[in-house]
Amino acid sequence: MKTSLALSLATLVALTAHAAEPEAPQENASNPLSKGKNTDFRVQSFDSDAGTINDMYVDGAFMVNDKLKIKYELHYWETNVTGQSENGWQSTTLKGIYFPKEGQTEHFKYRLAVGMDWIVDLGDEDKGIGFNSDQVAPFVGVAMGFKSKLMLIPLVQHFVSYSGDNVNMTAFRMIALQPFGDGYWAKVDAKLPVEWNNDGNTPASIELQLGKNLNERVALYTDFLAGLSNDRAYDWGVGVGIRFKY
Repeated sequence: MKTSLALSLATLVALTAHAAEPEAPQENASNPLSKGKNTDFRVQSFDSDAGTINDMYVDGAFMVNDKLKIKYELHYWETNVTGQSENGWQSTTLKGIYFPKEGQTEHFKYRLAVGMDWIVDLGDEDKGIGFNSDQVAPFVGVAMGFKSKLMLIPLVQHFVSYSGDNVNMTAFRMIALQPFGDGYWAKVDAKLPVEWNNDGNTPASIELQLGKNLNERVALYTDFLAGLSNDRAYDWGVGVGIRFKY
């Protein structure tokens, strides 16, 4: 069943990647609460005391209508955390985002969002791949756009497992996204998860993304990641991505 789900998601990616021509300049898809259509192909490599993980994945989104957005991810891992090289599908995520309200104050524009992730583990614990649980994760957030074009996006999301290992975690997240001239942008993404069923551990992390829109259809970016706390999931990471907009 899980393999069929992965194949179905791959089909969804293929179909959306051949959508219509761009109609207007899009919002930056590095803002998870943006409105638009994109498919990103990404590679991130993480280093920790246990070993290395290479995460290769598809990350995309499309609008069903003006108030409903669908995001999808499909991850494939290469890792040596068991002491030998292993590889395989890790997980797939389907996310629904509903925008109940948009408006403007004296100082900024805003967009409210609520939604939920459906996360299905495709991995093999014996290979050190996956997290051995299927989860749902409701969330709430708001995107605030200032006159300087700076975007601030605070989000709160709670993860709970419905099969496999017990997961009970709340993640606090703050994103700052700043565009620059000539199509460049920078994003800082700080995450503070609280693992309630694991002595309240807080494997905090931070990511810096630097990107450039090459044209209306294609963008390139690179990621620099670091674990911040004593119980961090990894020490550091780097990544690259290519984005197709349509």
